[in-house]
Amino acid sequence: MTSYGSSSAAPRSRTNGLAVASLVCGIIGLFVFNVILGPVAIVLGAVGMRQAPAKGGAGMAKAGVVLGILDLVIFGVLLAVTAANGGFSWYVGG
Repeated sequence: MTSYGSSSAAPRSRTNGLAVASLVCGIIGLFVFNVILGPVAIVLGAVGMRQAPAKGGAGMAKAGVVLGILDLVIFGVLLAVTAANGGFSWYVGG
């Protein structure tokens, strides 16, 4: 029998939310919106690494930073390939 007012809350996870967000932004940025999500992943990963001693998640934060940098490299490669092939051309009409 439990008494009134007893605390039976589940223990909270010590995973850093910013590290998780950095990793998710880095992974999604590999496929879409890499020019936007790359810097977001880098910033969130850097803040997540600063909070890692207290909250944990240093590995995820580092992976997010690496993926954010990779997102920007992919964007640069795509931009260079586009520029080498004559740039963008929009054909509208029939």
